[in-house]
This record gives sequence, C-alpha cells and structure tokens, in this order.
Amino acid sequence: MHRLLLLASIVCINGILSAAERPNILFIIADDASRDSFGVYGSSYVKTPGFDRIAREGVLFTQAYNCNPKCAPARACLLTGRYSWQLEEACNHNPFLSEKWKFYPYLLEEQGYQIGYTGKGWGPGIWKNTDASRDAKSDNPAGHQYNDLKSKPPYAGISNIDYAANFEAFLQATAGGDAPFCFWFGTKEPHRGYGLDNWKLDGRDLADVKVPAYFPDNATIRGDLADYAIEVEWFDEHIQRAIGHLADSGKLDNTLIIATSDHGMPFPRVKGQIYDDGFHIPLVVRWGDKIKPGRNVTDFITFPDLAPTLMEVAGVESHPQMTGKSFLPQLLSEKSGRLDATRNHTLLGKERHDIGRTDGELLSVAYPARAIRTDRFLYVRNFKPDRWPVGNPELGLLNCDGSPTKSYLTKLASDSVEYVYYEMSFGKRPAEELYDIEADPDCVKNLATAPEYAVVMAKLWTQLQTELEEQGDPRILGQGDIFDFYPYSKIDRQQKLYEKPDYDPVRIFESKFAE
Repeated sequence: MHRLLLLASIVCINGILSAAERPNILFIIADDASRDSFGVYGSSYVKTPGFDRIAREGVLFTQAYNCNPKCAPARACLLTGRYSWQLEEACNHNPFLSEKWKFYPYLLEEQGYQIGYTGKGWGPGIWKNTDASRDAKSDNPAGHQYNDLKSKPPYAGISNIDYAANFEAFLQATAGGDAPFCFWFGTKEPHRGYGLDNWKLDGRDLADVKVPAYFPDNATIRGDLADYAIEVEWFDEHIQRAIGHLADSGKLDNTLIIATSDHGMPFPRVKGQIYDDGFHIPLVVRWGDKIKPGRNVTDFITFPDLAPTLMEVAGVESHPQMTGKSFLPQLLSEKSGRLDATRNHTLLGKERHDIGRTDGELLSVAYPARAIRTDRFLYVRNFKPDRWPVGNPELGLLNCDGSPTKSYLTKLASDSVEYVYYEMSFGKRPAEELYDIEADPDCVKNLATAPEYAVVMAKLWTQLQTELEEQGDPRILGQGDIFDFYPYSKIDRQQKLYEKPDYDPVRIFESKFAE
C-alpha cells in the first residue's frame, strides 16, 4: 500500500511541476501551544478560526508528534529531517549548533527558492554560522530574517513583532520574477511570560476553562490557562492575516500551508516532558486543490518527516542526512483514516533541556528518556531515574517555566491532599512508565507495575530498543553520557547558578572528547 501511495505521489508531483510553477511553502509554527488548544482538536474555550480553516480546507493529522518536546531540539528535527538522538549536540536544548547540519530552507534556496522567516526560527542556542554569504546577526537556520515591522500588542507579555506584516513585506520584497518562496512564520506566542490576569482585561469567564487531570482545579490554575488562551488566539489572529496576504497577492492556492506548534503549553508536566500533552502536537495542511479538503488522517507523522516532505514537494532530491520519511502521499491521497499501515507508532526522546540538574560532581546533566507511542499505549524508559526529571528542587526546577501554576504547586505542603499534583509534575519517576492513552489521555495512571501489562511492556521495549539501535542512538549503544557533556551555550548563567565562576563546559567537553 505504501509503495502504491508513494508512486501516486511521485506521478502527481511531477505533474504539478511540469504544469505550473513549483509551489510556495508557508510553514507556520506556534511557540508552546498544546494540541487540544485548537478548535479542530476539541477546544471549547480557545477560539482558533484561522487554524481551523486550514484543517477545513485541507487535511488534519490526528497522530502528529515532535520527537523531542523542547524548542531547540524540536525545531532542529524539523529543519534537518533527523531524529533528535541523531543530532549530537542539537538533541539538547540551548546548544552550540554545528554548521555541519544542512537545513531545508537553505537547501531549497540553492534550488531557486526565496527564503525568509519572521518571529522565532530555530532556537534558543548559538548557531555556529561561518558561511560568509550569510549574515551572522540576522540569518537563522530557518532563513533570512524579516522582523523589522512592529505593532502594539493588546496585552502585556505579547511580543511586538508584527508577524503577518513582516510576511507581507517578504511577499512584496520577493514579488518580482517567477521564483517560489519558502517562509518560516514562527510566532513567539504562547511562550511565557504572560501579563498576570490578562483574562480579566479580556472579559473571559473562568468557568469555560478546561483543567487537565494532572492539575488541581482552582481559580489560580484556571486564570493561568485563560491567560494562555489569549496568546494562542493571538497566534491564530496572525494565521488569519497571513492567509489574507496570500489571497491578496494571488498566491493562496499555489501555496502549501502547514500549521503546527513545537510542543505543548508552558505548564508543569507538559512542556519538556515525555507525556502526551508535551509531544502530541497539532498539524494541519492546506494546498489549494492539490489536497482534498476536510480529511482526517491517522498516520503517525513526526517532525523529522517535514524536511524530506518539503524537498519532495519542491521536486528536489532529499538530502542524505535526512532520516525522516516524506508524508506527501498522505497529503495527496483522497482518503481519510490510516493510509499507510506501517505508520502506526512514533519514537520520542530527550536528553538535557535546561540547566539546574546535577549528579555528584557533574553539572547541567541530562534527564535521558526514550519512548514509543502507539495508537493505544505510551511506553517510557527513564535511563537515570535517580536524577530529578525537571531539575533539582533546590536549584529551582528549571526545566519548567515560571508561572502561577508552578508557584501554586511548589508551595503545596507535603501533607496536603493536593501534594500528589506536585509529585506528578516535579517528583522523581520510575525507570519505566506505561500509559493507556485511550483510557488515560492525561497520563496520570502509570500501569508499569501491573502484571497484566508485562507482556505489552516487554514488546514495546523490544521494539523501541531495536529501532533506536538501527538509528544509531548513542543512548542505546552505551555511549549516551556524551549528552551530559555537550555544552549548554549560556555559560555565564551556569557559573552564577552553581556559584562556580571558572566553570567552562566547552573546555570540559573538549578535554573529555578530544579526537
């Protein structure tokens, strides 16, 4: 079936390229927006007509995943077409990103595409860009920067970058000639911080807010979620404006529009964590009459699949570094449901996200985990369960953004009936976790110790281990400690946190792993 779909896609794309210009590409990505915060995924208290329109006029993917639920590694997977554990230093958050990696926008630029980005591209971290043809200050792995145009945001905490206006400026700047474009449209919302109680200024009703099972239900949590909802809607407003600019320029129907988010919302137990709300992301795609509208596809799609898909869409051979698999057949099919029986699971993982975790004399170490997600189950293997998963408590639990929700949970007394919520977000975790997603979508009931699931767990671990070995994952091959030593790029921040002014992670890495 997959071979038939692939053959059909090749015939279709070749027909497209011979009959008209190569398609434009608009990639829209939110910063920290959960999948269930969009109307087409069931949200009732966040209104997202722009995102929902793309789904209505195109295809909605129900099983899309980010590979590694933190900004820098997730975006590195998107741009390189590689799984996180295949990206060396870029598996970690805030790394020194090597120039050895090829990024799909520049590969397309070499083939005649005009490229640009607005807002947030790849990051945070430091890109070791030594290419003389690129501007070290304004270029990013996502493209050439368009961030000059500003606007007054409606509330505190929202960026003043006018993303839609910058996209319009890009369209105008590249209007001459026949070259197609590839544009990365990355908002900084709904990343923290938020203006406290913006929801009051916006006239919202906290009764409308839905609270996940891993949080206590109270006004503090509801208010925080309502403030978050405002920023998701700001992201959606810019989607609507961007679509309008495409329509005004006559380019809407020959533009492949992809909208997604890098990972889940910036709340405890979500962002940066290997639970479904952290890594199960929204994904919708529109492409004029090339995509049959109103379809829902259940094939598993992961961030490394994006780059090879866009290369194929553009009629360009996929780069050898790319290990993801194009999902162009899923875009061009007229069917819904599971189209490729082999796309029935995905692999996930993380190493070091933020600083603030120690292990003896080692500083800024990882919390290594790998997972496999199927239609029904999530199986997680935590390789260092003695370490704090969200960072050491005495150092601030730094792999969790500051927020009213975090403050509420960390102030709970250990004898409080609500302390279980603190433990779910910040406590140590067992070596193995298993969740029945159908019965427990919020992942609050770990089934790993239940005897009736022993066979399921063994099967999932074998599959996870086998596939990671095939992909050359250092963690599985016994070389995973290298992830502890890849330098976190904000060195002065670490020196201050650990009160070690001479701490130099670059020197430590080079001395330990010198060739």
